[in-house]
Amino acid sequence: MADKELIPAIEGGTPVREEKIYYGKQWINEDDVNEVATTLTSGFITCGPKVDELERKLEEYTGASYAVVCSNCTAALHLACLAAGIGPGDEVITTPITFMASANCALYCGGKPVFADVDPDTYNICPDSIREKITDKTKAVVAVDFTGQCCNFDEIRKICDEHNLIMIEDAAHSIGSRYNGKVVNGRVGSYADMTCFSFHPVKTITCGEGGAVLTNNEEYAKKLLLYRSHGMEHDHSLFIDDIDEEQEGIWYYEQQMLGYNYRMTDFQAALLCSQMNRLDSFIARRKEIVEKYNEAFADLDGIIVQKELPESDTSRHLYIIRLDLDKLKCTRKQFFEAMSAENVQCQVHYVPVYWMPVYHKMGHQKGECPVAEKIYSGIMSIPLYPRMTDDDVESVIKAVKKLISWYHI
Repeated sequence: MADKELIPAIEGGTPVREEKIYYGKQWINEDDVNEVATTLTSGFITCGPKVDELERKLEEYTGASYAVVCSNCTAALHLACLAAGIGPGDEVITTPITFMASANCALYCGGKPVFADVDPDTYNICPDSIREKITDKTKAVVAVDFTGQCCNFDEIRKICDEHNLIMIEDAAHSIGSRYNGKVVNGRVGSYADMTCFSFHPVKTITCGEGGAVLTNNEEYAKKLLLYRSHGMEHDHSLFIDDIDEEQEGIWYYEQQMLGYNYRMTDFQAALLCSQMNRLDSFIARRKEIVEKYNEAFADLDGIIVQKELPESDTSRHLYIIRLDLDKLKCTRKQFFEAMSAENVQCQVHYVPVYWMPVYHKMGHQKGECPVAEKIYSGIMSIPLYPRMTDDDVESVIKAVKKLISWYHI
């Protein structure tokens, strides 16, 4: 390697790659396009058969009794909190290292998010911290499968059962992950009362935007369906009020609760049905890349690798590297910008939720979850998606090693 190749590009050296690579990217193929085109010309572009087909596919894949798809995972989390009966005065415990929707879903219902700290090795919500945060107002726990790794479901389920709490799994990162050999929210060994998926473009499978709530509870499923579509019921046999059947026909509907327009379109569902045909292959490729990263960084002084629970067979959405800043003569920001100069664009997941101004107004302050804040100070997500070539993967590894070598004390 020439001397210029040893120097970071941000310092005038040669970048490790010519084209910019990003931390995540969707993979749309011809089959996907054809499925969408067929649906667009079918006569149904929303509230049609593809939504039903997608829900059956999700039930079959996970083993869940009921799947309710919706417009995005934020909507899914809101629907789950509504079905759980979260309301004013109720507290919902979640993690600060997550996208803000994991906490906001409680606020949408008038509830209060409470933040438990995270495990220092896995970065998932810490069961011991959950226990410390429980009060007589606690009604639910939103447990996030951060990066795709399953939470410690054995302990969290035990806590929820002991305190009569509803367990909502934010599985936005983890479709296809398994815990103790079971796909998340499988009918056998199901842990959460409701599980929420995301189908955003950087997730394992996508339909542009989209979400789903899975459950084995029939009453939750009925509520989810109503809340998803304005609270409207069209089945006359399920009406609350009596109607004049001589005057009112099949067009008549009844609004039974204040619901929302969180429906998914049929062409989105068509895309996701097609994507599900490749879900297992997407997961397999992600695992191959994760294995290469783990091997490359395992003994790299200056990098801390996220650990996994032995019970979690993880379908990884994100690959997090954590800088050991005590061993580096740079800040996380400088390292991030240096990676970008190497044409490897990273991202940070996530700024602690309670650092946001909206949460400051509720009394939250920095220092609330010290382990989470320490982890946040050094983490960044490097590229991980199934269409990455082996050369792409090697260039990312090369960039990390190059900068660690340059900035190491």
